[in-house]
Amino acid sequence: MTEHNREKLNRLQHLLPEGTVAEGAWLEAHGYPRSLRQYYLDHGWLKKLARNAFSRPVGHITWQSVVYSLQSIMSYNVLVGSRSSLDLQGYTHYLELSGKQAIHLYATTRPPAWLSKIEIEDVCFASHKCTRLFPEKSNAPGKATTRHIWGHEHQPIMITSPERAVLELLDELPERESFHQVDMLFEGLTNLRPKTMQSLLVECKNIKVKRLFFWFAHRHNHAWLKHLDETAINLGSGKRSLVTGGKLDPQYLITVPESMHGNF
Repeated sequence: MTEHNREKLNRLQHLLPEGTVAEGAWLEAHGYPRSLRQYYLDHGWLKKLARNAFSRPVGHITWQSVVYSLQSIMSYNVLVGSRSSLDLQGYTHYLELSGKQAIHLYATTRPPAWLSKIEIEDVCFASHKCTRLFPEKSNAPGKATTRHIWGHEHQPIMITSPERAVLELLDELPERESFHQVDMLFEGLTNLRPKTMQSLLVECKNIKVKRLFFWFAHRHNHAWLKHLDETAINLGSGKRSLVTGGKLDPQYLITVPESMHGNF
């Protein structure tokens, strides 16, 4: 190996910390063309995790390190949200999980194809578009984020705030979340910030999510509820059928499980 190539290999160790991931285009842009990547692969200095996804053959690949790589190395505009964000902030420890744990990611663009191909034990990534809940040029979601420190203190990841994450979770109901599980979660949401919550609800364009939020909020009657101005929020018109055989809530015009109807 020439001195120049040795320097490039040493430089890669700084560009790509242990356990992190980079895609081919990123490596190319940093001076590691396909031929050099193949040379590193052949000599065991680079490891292929999936088509177009690489790491150094040291360190342990975790879902957190993959998210850190997306956010801080490759500059993807992606956030951990929904149940995953709430779990990291201690809100969902009592909710039942079965099978592989889904890590919910929210972005304005499609995630890279390799993300669904990387194998991480007991984990898979579920990708969502932010525009399901908020207009593309909305300002509110950008403010509703927080920095999460995990096992590697030098590799923080960005996650959605509890106020935004609960709206993301409600978007999953009833297809991928249950009324019972969301009800249990709402019981613990005692510290939502009214100003942040109000801003998100005003900008949220999903009528179902907003109606469900207020239905659960009134059901648990947390102290922050009286600080929200419901009249400033567009709740749409007409009925929304969410539960087969459920009961219609007369205030928010959504069908809810019969066992939970009227239990305020």
